[in-house]
Amino acid sequence: MKSRTVSRLLYAHEVDMGGLPVRQPLPTQQVEQLDPFLLLHHANIKVPTTIRPDHAGVGPHPHRGFSPVTFIFQGGVHHRDSRGNNSKIYAGGAQWMNAGRGIIHSERPTDDIHEIGGRQEIIQLWINTPANHKMDQPAYFPLSSEEVPETSSEDQSVVVRVFSGLVLGIKGPIPAPTEVNAATLIFKKGGKIGVPLPSHHQAIVYLLDGKLNVDGFGMVEGLHLIHLSNDGDGFAAEALEDTRALLLSGAPLQEEVVSYGPFVMNNQTQILEAMRDYRMGKMGVLIEE
Repeated sequence: MKSRTVSRLLYAHEVDMGGLPVRQPLPTQQVEQLDPFLLLHHANIKVPTTIRPDHAGVGPHPHRGFSPVTFIFQGGVHHRDSRGNNSKIYAGGAQWMNAGRGIIHSERPTDDIHEIGGRQEIIQLWINTPANHKMDQPAYFPLSSEEVPETSSEDQSVVVRVFSGLVLGIKGPIPAPTEVNAATLIFKKGGKIGVPLPSHHQAIVYLLDGKLNVDGFGMVEGLHLIHLSNDGDGFAAEALEDTRALLLSGAPLQEEVVSYGPFVMNNQTQILEAMRDYRMGKMGVLIEE
C-alpha cells in the first residue's frame, strides 16, 4: 500500500455555536469545503445541572440538501424530528440523517445524562448530497454502539468501527445517498495500522485527542484535521499515545454549493425556495413533549 501524503493540517479552533463552544476544523477561512465534506464540529461539553436535559443541547431547527451526521463519543443524544423519529443513542453510536427535501429535528442530551457522567462529546459532520438526491424524502438512521461492526489491526492495538461504506473489508450498516466511508479508529499507544482508501475518494482524518505519527509526514496532535492528498491508496499511522480519530473518505460531487444556514443547495433560487418551504410548514412540525 502506498500511503497518501498529507496535503494540509487544519486546526480545530473554538467557535461559538448559539452559546455552545465547539471545535471547528472545517470550514476555515482558507478552506470552504473538502468535497463532499462541508463541516465538522467537535463538541465536548459538560451538560449544566441547572438546565433540564430536554431543554439543553440544540432545539428544533430545519435542514435541507445534505446529511447531518452525529457521532457520539461520550454521553448520549436524544434525536426527535418532524417525521416522528424519536431515538436515544449513546457513546459509540451514531445518528445519520439524510435531510433530503426538508426535515426539522432537535438533538438534546438524554434524560439520564447526569447519571452517566454529565459529559456530552460528539462530532457533527455535514456531508453534501448530490443534486439529483437533494429533494429525496428525508431518512433517519440511528445506530447504537452494539450495532456498529468492528475489526482490529494485526497487533490488536487499533480498533476500527465502521459506520458507513467499506473499510478494511467491513461494511457499515448505514446507507448514504453518496459514496462515503466513515469509521472511528481507536489507537492504543504504539498501535499501528494501514487503511486502504479508494483512489478517487477525498479523504480526511480528524484527531479528537492523542498523537499520531503519520506515515511519510510525522507527528500530528489532537484537535487537528488531516487532509490527505489523492496520491496514494491508503492512510497509515502509528500512535504515539492513546488516540481517537475519525476517518472519512468520499467521492467528490464536483457540484456548485450554495448554502445559507441549515440549507445546502446548488443555487440561490433553491435556497430561497427552502426558506419559503420552511416558513410554509412544508418541512413538517416538531413539537417536543
